[in-house]
Amino acid sequence: PAGGAGERIGDLFGGLFNRGGTRTGAGARRARRGADVETEVTLSFGRAMNGVTVPLKLTSEAACPTCHGTGAKAGTVPRVCPNCEGTGQETRNLGNFGFSEPCHICRGRGLVVDDPCPTCSGSGRATGTRTIQARIPAGVADGQKIRLKAKGAPGENGGPAGDLYVNIKVLPHPVFGRSGDNLTLTVPVTFPEAALGAEIKVPTFQGQPVTLRIPEGTPNGRTFRVRGRGATRRDGTKGDLLVTVDVQVPDKIDDQTRAALEALRSSGAGDDLRGELLQQAREE
Repeated sequence: PAGGAGERIGDLFGGLFNRGGTRTGAGARRARRGADVETEVTLSFGRAMNGVTVPLKLTSEAACPTCHGTGAKAGTVPRVCPNCEGTGQETRNLGNFGFSEPCHICRGRGLVVDDPCPTCSGSGRATGTRTIQARIPAGVADGQKIRLKAKGAPGENGGPAGDLYVNIKVLPHPVFGRSGDNLTLTVPVTFPEAALGAEIKVPTFQGQPVTLRIPEGTPNGRTFRVRGRGATRRDGTKGDLLVTVDVQVPDKIDDQTRAALEALRSSGAGDDLRGELLQQAREE
């Protein structure tokens, strides 16, 4: 076809005069995405709950400040790689098929440096440090990994920056814990409060205490739910506060308390408390 012949003629003259055709396009340097960077930040429990902007000092590769990424010594310029013609790729034939791989001459850069930059030794890249302000969202948990798009190492030849992955470490709180999006809290109650029922005040994280009703006959370890007093979720809603009661047995009792407990024991309450357990233990 006429169009195909025209393209072949264009390729021919483009190769002879280094202009036009597809050869010039192949000689253009490829844009490269920057590398992903990983770092770690340690937060207090409160900062993790509320969200915070933290400065992060990162060490990563970037364009060499001496040669500005060319890899060539001052006053010189790199030349197009004669092996891959600037594509940075070469094709290896394996029988009936072939595959592309980075050029072994220019190592995928598409350029060859005859007089290398003394700072980067011709690579065009150098390791440097920079400080960025990273926003950590509210409600992050210990061990969580956060991705900050385009905050990683700068790209090469106009390519996009890589991503930054921040590993979160959250210091423990003396009172509150985490279970997913919920906060956890263990609150002590007296034996009379558990046996007879009571209304007690329990703390909430950075808020006013709330009143929790303990029903009559509450066993040790029972957990109650206070809705909307947990960690912030991605959609802006909040988890719950899970309150577990810890029934306290006094180390010392006075005569009046002892008499009341003796009267309770004499009433026969709890005589068969372990009867079913003993029966089941005898079963094969």
